[in-house]
Amino acid sequence: TSSHTRVGILNNPASKIKEDNTAIARGILTAFLTQNNSSLRSFLSKLIKEETAKSLAAGTKIVKFLVPGMDDDTFEKKYNTLGLDIIKTHQMFCQEVLKLLPGQMAVMSNGR
Repeated sequence: TSSHTRVGILNNPASKIKEDNTAIARGILTAFLTQNNSSLRSFLSKLIKEETAKSLAAGTKIVKFLVPGMDDDTFEKKYNTLGLDIIKTHQMFCQEVLKLLPGQMAVMSNGR
């Protein structure tokens, strides 16, 4: 509800990190890195739907789910070069620093 609020995502997958099981995580990270707030919200709303996850698991390319207003070229370039290291780094941070179990979820706050 405030323009001063920031949201971030840390990935803590329970399974082995591979290209084919990280499409949504990489899509979310790429959107955070490349899109403005209004496009980001619309895209994330579309991306978190169960039918989107099923479609991606069946082999649909993530660019099919881009929404109007997104910078498609920037998104696609970043998505294709993002790699898995960032997700592995997130996983290591979650488990080593935050002491979460693999796949365990948490909410972190650094507010006043």
